[in-house]
Amino acid sequence: MLDISVIVPVYNEQESLPELNNWISRVMQDHGFSYEVIFVNDGSTDDSWVVIEELSKTNPNIKAINFTRNYGKSAALDMGFSKADGEVVITMDADLQDSPDEIPGLYQMIIEEHYDVVSGWKKKRFDPISKTIPSKFFNGVTRRISGIKLHDFNCGLKAYKNKVVKNIHIYGEMHRYIPLIAKWNGFSKIGEKVVEHRARKYGVTKFGLERFLNGFLDLISVSFVNRYKKKPMHFFGTLGTISFTSGFLITIWLIFQKIYGLYNGNKVREITDQPLFFLALVALIVGVQLFLTGFLAEMMTSNNARKADYNISEMINIDK
Repeated sequence: MLDISVIVPVYNEQESLPELNNWISRVMQDHGFSYEVIFVNDGSTDDSWVVIEELSKTNPNIKAINFTRNYGKSAALDMGFSKADGEVVITMDADLQDSPDEIPGLYQMIIEEHYDVVSGWKKKRFDPISKTIPSKFFNGVTRRISGIKLHDFNCGLKAYKNKVVKNIHIYGEMHRYIPLIAKWNGFSKIGEKVVEHRARKYGVTKFGLERFLNGFLDLISVSFVNRYKKKPMHFFGTLGTISFTSGFLITIWLIFQKIYGLYNGNKVREITDQPLFFLALVALIVGVQLFLTGFLAEMMTSNNARKADYNISEMINIDK
């Protein structure tokens, strides 16, 4: 097994790729690591794939995957994870804002300190305030919900044991929640390392403010899926029980009021004339529907598994 696999998602980064390749190669040679670099070209519209092809001719450690269109960073990482052979898997962005000089330190924390996951923390950032303020808020909310004490969930520079990346699956915008997904899959020793964050040298950022909205939606999604994917009846059944029981008790109360009033000779309204009756009816119906939803979800869970299909046009040095 190789010492290190470096996975680099690429989207329109043709200028930075030669420098990144040389930098990674120099670090690996200086420390005597056996390694591979897996570039995943995520539907770039520039000449990123052409550059990767040229680099692979001079560096046999390069492997590459070319998507036919842009699927997103999570898809690129997920595909890279499936092909990684290194004992330690490092992920980093292609824009040179992540420093390959951090690789030996991350490797040491995985191998010698036995962490399952080590996440980078860009303590000093060179991003505009339009990114740093929302990022701090996003990280604070994620820390509170996940219970994982990391300062920078969205840092692209992370390290994993190989068995971690082989036992998780990410999609959508869930790459920023890999530590949380790993924890829920039993890999709970998660560390953090302060890493250098460099100013962007080429091009422009590929992420807008919409990523934070998408990120929060995915946080809700990953929290729900990982908690209830094997037991959806626990979620829908609980809600159904609450709803059905509420409707049933309201109905009993209305019937009791009617009988009690008639027994005492009081004038009472028809049950169907009371708004509370319709509220009880809705609660009963919703309760039954939630139960049925739970049963259907249980059947789907037991018979199906999520499968991600990405269209790949070319691969370099990777066995199909």
